[in-house]
Amino acid sequence: MAEIEIGQSKRATRSYSFDDLAIVPTRRTRDSEDVNIDWSIDAFKFELPVIAAPMDSAMSPAQAIAIGKLGGLGVLDLEGLWTRYEDPAQQYEEIIASDEHSANEVLQRIYSEPIKPELINQRLSEIRDAGVTVAGSLSPHRTAEFHETVLNAGVDIFVIRGTTVSAEHVSENSESLNLKKFIYELDVPVIVGGAATYQAAMHLMRTGAAGVLVGFGGGAASSTRQILGIHAPMASAVADIAAARRDYMDESGGRYVHVIADGGLGTSGDIVKAIACGADAVMLGSALAKASDAPGAGYHWGQEAVNPSLPRGHRVHVGENGSLEQVLTGPANDAFGTSNLMGALRRAMATTGYTDLKEFQKVDVVISPYRAQ
Repeated sequence: MAEIEIGQSKRATRSYSFDDLAIVPTRRTRDSEDVNIDWSIDAFKFELPVIAAPMDSAMSPAQAIAIGKLGGLGVLDLEGLWTRYEDPAQQYEEIIASDEHSANEVLQRIYSEPIKPELINQRLSEIRDAGVTVAGSLSPHRTAEFHETVLNAGVDIFVIRGTTVSAEHVSENSESLNLKKFIYELDVPVIVGGAATYQAAMHLMRTGAAGVLVGFGGGAASSTRQILGIHAPMASAVADIAAARRDYMDESGGRYVHVIADGGLGTSGDIVKAIACGADAVMLGSALAKASDAPGAGYHWGQEAVNPSLPRGHRVHVGENGSLEQVLTGPANDAFGTSNLMGALRRAMATTGYTDLKEFQKVDVVISPYRAQ
């Protein structure tokens, strides 16, 4: 990989974001009706390659059910409002009503309420009773504490999501999480992340994970780059981890681990480029928080914003852009790539002549002189 000198004592790798890329139609076109965007992980099949990020502004039990019925996968944050409060309506109202300067303080106070295991069971049962795939998420440092509660509640897919997730989370202050041992003992597929490099992804794949999240999540509501100096240009990260998937298949004798882009996906064009770079599916947060039926009512925030000592995110106003169905499958009500996301993916695939997601990963891309503003 090409390196450039940034000073006499330091070299850096050149990497690319989705804005740096463009897709080039180089073969026959097809009818978009002939395009298939189905996606499967383990025994679970979905009509849309979309996972809803476990963020309270975008996902409630009702919204997780709704996205499941539309053909995607809704993931509930099991450390969020719905597992801390019996009815979090008042807490949502307080977060939404807070001003820009007090929002983080309000979030920290509201999320200081302890997580209640009985509510984890109740929320996951609500989703299961609706007949859709049940998925819940914990951060690495909460997984050891609550994973048995989650499994006993009957989760179908377990997500371990953090800013950075390693194969072995080490802590001198709490029980360490050895992912390889942990995943081996589970009886459900596990999706883990974020990861941003080839080597980090290889380590996660070797734990037995069914899927790896690429990126650090948070997106529009994250300030990790400003606070920690950590950032993953997503086009390069997805392409590197897709290479890890390929090499791990050879190493493991054919075991396929799904690559899921998580972050930097503000428009349908970003989703298209994520698949083109090698992603099997995408995890969306702010895009779904813009739905008029999202619980955040036009506001968006993530777990990074509620850290009691060092918030690495904030509450942002993203507005509303039609119902969840309009956002995902249309019809679009604007020309800015924020609604009918899956319709745009189908059209891009048809325009370049591909009929399924795996084939579309082979599409030609170029470094574009134009960067979206």
